[in-house]
Order: sequence, then C-alpha cells, then structure tokens
Amino acid sequence: MRKQLAPVPYPTAREPATTDHAQKRYRPKRFNLSSLGAMTFLFVFAMYFLVPYFWLVVSATKTGRDLVTTFGLWFAPHFNLFANLQLVFTIDHSIFVQWLLNTLIYAGIGSVVGTVFACMAGYAMAKYSFPGRTFIFSLVLGSVLVPSMTLALPLFLMMSKVGLTNTYWSVLLPSIVSPFGVYLSRIYTAASVPDELLEAARVDGAGEFRIFATIAMRLMMPAQVTILLFQFVAIWNNYFLPLVMLSDEKLFPITVGLQTWNVTTGGANKFLYTLIIAGALVSSIPLLFGCIILQRFWRGGLGAGSVKG
Repeated sequence: MRKQLAPVPYPTAREPATTDHAQKRYRPKRFNLSSLGAMTFLFVFAMYFLVPYFWLVVSATKTGRDLVTTFGLWFAPHFNLFANLQLVFTIDHSIFVQWLLNTLIYAGIGSVVGTVFACMAGYAMAKYSFPGRTFIFSLVLGSVLVPSMTLALPLFLMMSKVGLTNTYWSVLLPSIVSPFGVYLSRIYTAASVPDELLEAARVDGAGEFRIFATIAMRLMMPAQVTILLFQFVAIWNNYFLPLVMLSDEKLFPITVGLQTWNVTTGGANKFLYTLIIAGALVSSIPLLFGCIILQRFWRGGLGAGSVKG
C-alpha cells in the first residue's frame, strides 16, 4: 500500500510561520558598520544646532558678573533665571510684552493667511489648465531664489507711497506672500490629490470652492503644516523688514526690540546683556512649541484608498 503523507500543519497564532533560521536571517542588525558614517554626520550636526541653544539656556540663568567670569557651557553657583525673566517683563513699562504680542500678531496672522493663499495658488496651478500657467510657475520658482533682504527697500518705497509705513500693515502685507509655499503646495497637490476624486465630487454636484475646501485642503494637510511652520519661523525671525518699515518702538517685534536693547543698554553696561539673553530665550519658546504641536500633522497617504485601481 502507498503511504499517505502527513498533512503539513498550518501555522497558528502560537506557531510563527517562519523558522528560527529565517527569523535570524531577516532580523535587522542593531549596529551596522556601514551606517556609522551617517550616524556620525547626524550627531555632529545635532551638536552644531543644540550646543548654541544650550549655551543660551545656561547663560539665561546667570547674573551679569557670572556671565563674564564663569564657563559658558555650564551653570553658575547663583541661579538667577527667575530674576532675569522678571526684569525682562517689567523693564521700560513692560515693553517686552508689547514686542512679544506684536511678534505673535505678525507671525500668527501672516503665516495663517500666507498658507491659505499659497495652497489656493498651488492647487489652481496643479489642477487647472489656463494660459500662462507654466510662465507663472516659472516666476514663482525665480522669486524663491531672490533674497528677502533685497526686497526690503522696494517694499518700503511702495508702502510709503500709500502711507502704510510705521503700521502693522507694512509688515503683515509682505509676510502673507510665500513663493516657496506656492511651489510646495503645487508639487504636493499634483502628487497627492487624485484627479479622479475631484471628478467624482463634481459629478455629485459639489462646487469648485467646496471641493477645494473640503477635499483638497484635507489631503494637503502635510503641505499646509510645512508651509505654516516655515512661514511662522521666517516671520518670527524677520529682522530687516520691520527695521526698515517701523520707527515706533511700540510696533517693534522681538528681533528689532532686542537689538534696541543691545544698542542702548548693552553698549553702556555689558552686565545687562543677561537681559537680552533672557529675552532671546523667551522668544525661542513659541517656536519650540510650534514644532512639537505641528509635527503630529506630518503624515502621508491621506488619499490612499480613495480611488479604486
């Protein structure tokens, strides 16, 4: 009689489908010598960015005398952070609070409005065909390469013609224009917003603006967050444009305000540099919180599964 072969048991939940040899073969290595160069490169650049900020945190805890006499990358015996912060928020009739609010207005409104405009322009150039689309996109690419400092004087002349210098509008209006945001949103929309999904919405009777607001904007969320963060950081750190546009101290952002302290107080008494250092530390906190809060929105594949193959 012919022997019957024993049935091959299927792997159960307790028995893995792969053998121990296969698991050892495909198990990722914890240390790979080929990645040592990349890890070293990343570590060096991480230190390059973190060491100056660590110096800023340490220096904000020192007195003026300790700032000169102690080692810069370690704390002094006297912890003076809270006294420095109290001085920052109370000196000159709490002018630093006004500078902080001004910066929040410039960066908050400018980044939000600029992101919306950039997404609208990028979506239009990616999903609509109209005469001059390629030429307009080429102009956008060219404007990305133009340094923002070279535009400060022409913008000042334009704002002075219409009487908007030394106002909030002189800083807000140039801040809502983001050529890089238009470029990024155009590229991301072309790659992540399916045309079939838009056509299905049109068949269902949705208008163009409703399609953009309810479908495209949600699929463009990673690009929106990137543009918003880039705009917020750029406006928050902008120095030359407010310096040219504004002459009233109550309209200054933090960057220009701290520079005025550097000129008026730092030159007369070097021990008052702790005031500027503590103010710079406070001004960096909103940027850190913005990166931490917005990073959870960086996710891809939002349109996966929306269109059948």
